[in-house]
Amino acid sequence: MELDHLAQLSSARTRSISPENFTGAPGQGGQATEGTGANAARDLGQGWKLSPSVRIEPGTTFELANIQGSGAIQSTWFTGRRISRDIILRAYWDEQPQASVECPLGDFFCSGWGPFAQVSSLPVAVNPNNGLNCFWRMPFRTSARLMLENRGREPFVCYYQVNYALEEVPPETAYFHAQFRRVNPLPYRGVYTLVDGVQGQGQYVGTYLAVGVTNSGWWGEGEIKFFIDDDGDFPTICGTGTEDYFGGAYDWDVDGQYVTYTTPFLGMHQVSRPDGLYRTQMRFGMYRWHVMDPIRFQQRLRVTLQALGWRPDGRYLPLQCDIASVAYWYQTLPTASFPELADRDYLEVI
Repeated sequence: MELDHLAQLSSARTRSISPENFTGAPGQGGQATEGTGANAARDLGQGWKLSPSVRIEPGTTFELANIQGSGAIQSTWFTGRRISRDIILRAYWDEQPQASVECPLGDFFCSGWGPFAQVSSLPVAVNPNNGLNCFWRMPFRTSARLMLENRGREPFVCYYQVNYALEEVPPETAYFHAQFRRVNPLPYRGVYTLVDGVQGQGQYVGTYLAVGVTNSGWWGEGEIKFFIDDDGDFPTICGTGTEDYFGGAYDWDVDGQYVTYTTPFLGMHQVSRPDGLYRTQMRFGMYRWHVMDPIRFQQRLRVTLQALGWRPDGRYLPLQCDIASVAYWYQTLPTASFPELADRDYLEVI
């Protein structure tokens, strides 16, 4: 763990990019003379929080960070008043044209449904009110670029900070990846794919899953399966049920109610219940981080999930849920092409 090395001296150079220092250059923070805080600071002047955020107009993409050299992003923080699937985060490593991260901002931080839900894990923390924190280490050897696209119809005022270190990257170090998918609804007897077509050597390190249930009754009997390297029709790793994979048991049912939890490596942190009028669906958010048990592959990887409930006669019922996910992994470059991200109407949470 990183705690073991905190007392060790290093030649790494700490840098940070935010709206108060767009380049991360040393000694250049807090020099803005205009920005989203200019009116509030009109009596105070330069150095008094003139540029705490950026305004990203509809249909535009903003470059959050453009880092040259060798190093690693160590943490990021974001917030904004309207976290939706209109806001797309992308990351590019070492001048590669293919993004290695492509994901709605909220889903990347286990917040795909929109309303706030606390996440208290090691790699991702979501705190009141929508403080989105990430501690996945993201190495790069020649450059790193982070981009934020606003596909919505209104401006997005974004507060952010990207903390990184410029340092040598060991040759055995892999690159961080994250891929979002959504299927709504899942076809009858269909199998949901979290990720497919991963090529290279690496390790799978995490899953975020958002499930909108369209049937009454329990919905989480489905198995998650990891097809590693030369696996064909059958996987190397096969789980025993959805709630089991996320560290729970027996439907998360305590005295007839779903019980949420958030822990360092796994959680079922969000349950959105019907309100008896317009909110008709049960919606769930959960995460599983393979920090202590990374799933290693040498050549390729595919991950799938079944959606299963129960029929009244005791048989499994294939479900047609609204399912979205983020798969997180490290691998060597190049990154294989991701499936094309669906348009905003398809991704919209209604």
